[in-house]
Amino acid sequence: MMNAPRNSTTAPARTTSATPTKPTSSGPAPQTDAARAPRAHARPTLYGTLRRIHLSVALIAVCTAGISLTALGLTALRAYADHNLRLVARSIAYTVEAPVVFRDASATRETLSLIAASEDVAVAKVFDRDRQPLAVWQRSDSHRFPALQRLASDLLTSGPVEQPVYHESQQVGSVEVAGDPVALLHFLGQGTLGLLACLLLTAIGAHYMSSRMIVHIIDPVRNLMRVAHAVRSQRAFGERMPPARIAELNALGEDFNGLLDELEAWQNQLQHENRSLAHRATHDGLTGLLNRAAFEEALELAVRSAAARNQHTAVLYLDSDDFKNINDRHGHAAGDAVLIGIAQRIRGCMRESDLVARLGGDEFAVLATGLRQPEDAAQIAEHILKAMQSPLMLPSGGSIVAPMSIGLAIYPVHARSAKGLLHAADVAMYGAKRHSGATWRSAEPTPPDTLV
Repeated sequence: MMNAPRNSTTAPARTTSATPTKPTSSGPAPQTDAARAPRAHARPTLYGTLRRIHLSVALIAVCTAGISLTALGLTALRAYADHNLRLVARSIAYTVEAPVVFRDASATRETLSLIAASEDVAVAKVFDRDRQPLAVWQRSDSHRFPALQRLASDLLTSGPVEQPVYHESQQVGSVEVAGDPVALLHFLGQGTLGLLACLLLTAIGAHYMSSRMIVHIIDPVRNLMRVAHAVRSQRAFGERMPPARIAELNALGEDFNGLLDELEAWQNQLQHENRSLAHRATHDGLTGLLNRAAFEEALELAVRSAAARNQHTAVLYLDSDDFKNINDRHGHAAGDAVLIGIAQRIRGCMRESDLVARLGGDEFAVLATGLRQPEDAAQIAEHILKAMQSPLMLPSGGSIVAPMSIGLAIYPVHARSAKGLLHAADVAMYGAKRHSGATWRSAEPTPPDTLV
């Protein structure tokens, strides 16, 4: 092969791997997610915590309101009972005025019974001016549950009420009336049931409003947790927080979405840079073809696949016949343009499944896989030689013809390994160049026992 200068050669990327060192610290190892899982599951949730807080606040508020209303109701009921008892005493004193003046006990008793029976009175007594009882009336069921009645009387009334009986501006007697606590207890029971019903409705309404408020707080937090988990575990940078009704949580969601936008942009830029680095590591910088390292790796895989499927795989080794003179006469810029043109011509002659590589300088290689018969490789070489007969345009505006010599080696005819196949094609290319150039030559068949 000609010792022509090599233009824009891309050396195979070298990678070094650093052996990770073990930590020398003798302290306890950090807990893993599995070790922390039971402790995390034992922690109360935000929903449960807020729910308990709101229920506690609602219960305290309802109980406080109930106790306050009950105290106010008892106070109002006692004042009402005392006022009503005084009115009843005045009414009795006015009605029994005449019998008391004449000290008619029978008429006094009859009048007292008529009035007291229709009022909430337990005991009613009428005295003359000497404090001698003229008539006594007592409700028939007043002796039932005496302890309860005494307790109710102490709570709901201030005791018996005494009212003087006047005749012509002179006191002729007095009336003593004690209220009936049973009626007051009945009224108090009805009021208590109504109050409990109102408190129950209030508690239900408070619980409903609290639940809705908790949902408005918890849903954005759960969405934030879901999106953060998806980003962390699945790298789903396209996830976004939906709008929230609460202003602070909505602002938090918008800021988090803005952070995700930046992370997504950084991720896309990093992926682009990684793809660019990976492309540079496996491709030639001038022509965009595969470099030697990537071609040899692909050749290894192709040989293994051909052996497994019992197919033919061909390697074409190509070298320019006049590249050194082109560089000397027209300069390196023209040489680079010629290399780019050669790469385009070769790529245009191949199938999509075939690989084309620049091995270095003006050396190229072609890997054609899945050939039905060895003669197909010769047709590829003829096609490339025909394409190279057309002149290539130079940056100065001129044109030049860049003939090439091609060496051809076929698996498993000429070699059974990737290295042997590439070497056989290289030797065949030198034979074509020594013969006349601008032609192709096949590798010499090798006996089966010497195939490598």
